Amino acid sequence: MLWRDGAITPGTTAPLDHTDRGLTLGDGLFDTALALGGRIAFAEAHIARLVASAENLGIPAEAERIRAAMRALASQGERLAIRTTLTRGSGPRGLKPPEDPHPTLFATAAPSTKAAAFAPLRVWPTGIARNDTSPAARLKTLGYGDAVLAAREAAAAGFDEALFRNTRGCVACAGTGNLFALFGTTLVTPPLADGVLAGIVRGEVLGLAAGCGLQAEERSLDLPQFLGADAVFLTNSLRLLAPVTAIGDTTFPGAGHPAVARLMAALRARVAQACGVTEDAVA
Repeated sequence: MLWRDGAITPGTTAPLDHTDRGLTLGDGLFDTALALGGRIAFAEAHIARLVASAENLGIPAEAERIRAAMRALASQGERLAIRTTLTRGSGPRGLKPPEDPHPTLFATAAPSTKAAAFAPLRVWPTGIARNDTSPAARLKTLGYGDAVLAAREAAAAGFDEALFRNTRGCVACAGTGNLFALFGTTLVTPPLADGVLAGIVRGEVLGLAAGCGLQAEERSLDLPQFLGADAVFLTNSLRLLAPVTAIGDTTFPGAGHPAVARLMAALRARVAQACGVTEDAVA
């Protein structure tokens, strides 16, 4: 399904100006959210991040219009992945943004399977570096070329996801989510300065940590330090919390680790509360 200009249409095909800078330059942003029972999990956080990111790029963004698009699509099914895309709109040739941009906003909805939530993953360390020197590394921009190449590399090696290190060799993130490592009762995730997106579920997990008996820290770790963790997991809005069972040749206990199991249960309850559904409906 597609939302465009206030209306929902079946399919995902609609006219697009072929000078749109989102298409020609990747000059735009997107957001992915989970909708359950007609409501979007952590909707206001998703909207606030998209608006703030657009402000950083100098793209006008209307929170209420974004909210209307997401809500309209969320009402179309019981479990949906909602992708909202905002571009700077059409412009003349060249890199310099137009002084008076007319943004393009559209959103799509697709079925999201319950099996994807909390499913374990095996992760491959890619040699492609995350550019922590770029402000775009901390925004969900349309430029995902490195992630596409890393995903192909990981799949060829027989893994589910790619792990990125930044230009200084510190662990940054996965191709589609944030990474966490457990050391005893300390939960560590890379800081945003390491080239990390401020993931919505990342923020929820940091907030849930204390209630699960954990002390949360944002701290840089190189790959050998990360591989020395007791447990590792990935977070994003559709997978929620995915226990990592291997990074390359190094194995981890996954959901068998008690602290990971506690965090999974706490996040399941938090998503259910946010969407007004039962915990069984989450996963």
